[in-house]
Amino acid sequence: MTASSETVLSAHVPPEYAGRRLDQTLAGLFPVFSRSQIQKWIRSGQVQVDAAMARARDRIRGGEQVRIAVPQTSGASWEAQAIPLDVVYEDDQLLIINKPAGMVVHPAAGNWEGTMLNALLNYDPRLRHLPRAGIVHRLDKDTSGLLVVALEERPRRDLTEQLRHRSLQREYLAIVCGIAVAGGTIDAPIGRHRVHRTRMTVSEGGREAVSHFRVEARYRAHSLLRVRLESGRTHQIRVHMAHQRFPIFGDPVYGGRLQIPPLSSEQFATALRAFRRQALHAARLAVVHPASGETMQWTSPLPSDMAALLKELKADMHAHGSLRGPRD
Repeated sequence: MTASSETVLSAHVPPEYAGRRLDQTLAGLFPVFSRSQIQKWIRSGQVQVDAAMARARDRIRGGEQVRIAVPQTSGASWEAQAIPLDVVYEDDQLLIINKPAGMVVHPAAGNWEGTMLNALLNYDPRLRHLPRAGIVHRLDKDTSGLLVVALEERPRRDLTEQLRHRSLQREYLAIVCGIAVAGGTIDAPIGRHRVHRTRMTVSEGGREAVSHFRVEARYRAHSLLRVRLESGRTHQIRVHMAHQRFPIFGDPVYGGRLQIPPLSSEQFATALRAFRRQALHAARLAVVHPASGETMQWTSPLPSDMAALLKELKADMHAHGSLRGPRD
């Protein structure tokens, strides 16, 4: 952290980025920041390529040294709020938080208070001096599970680099619509939807996105999947699974209309209608500890609402035998 209240990020551009726009390249090198935010920094002169100013549309050759002077504003103007946090692990370098569904991670339009950032500032006031209060990666509001928070600038940079180099491991459990026969890999770039700007979509001009999934259980008309992220794009699992025609159950944006399987009991139909969020949970997180170099991992059991939904899916499966798929 410099005296001028900014964090300097730098990187050597790998050869595989040759031909890409500068803003696309920086979004790939520093995935914790959105492309729109990076474009703002380029316009304001906070980005240098080989010690010179550049434009967002400039093409990369590969091998350049890029530098971003990130203003240290995160946390400075946000209010600390006494909101409970489920702290799974803590030392002098990092926190592992088990986020409940319904909690927003970072303040934004419509959610300026009651977020995890507000709670973190109350939990440890030192986090006010770190970008995004030390939050390394995010989860969507209605996705539950594990995320990591750095307590100091050096481990924050280290963990951000792990995220960029894909050594920070994240696995999710997802209940999806449809019967998945086998697992696989989804390698499909993701970008902003051209019409609905709050949505993401698979797009040839999008950023590289890779998800790996395997089948944990199958039911009459649903499946339980374990999904491992290789990249970390906005809404990545939700977009990728919808693209595969296995949308996350309950997803209000990408899930489509609720479909009740034929011959369902009233209890089962009611349980399906009552589930009002995407059935997605960050179940496993592994990082290389910034101080010790040791690989550490944590797991989080399914939250009660997803566990209850699985119970209903199993009961429905057993009531109908192998009508549409094998028992789990």
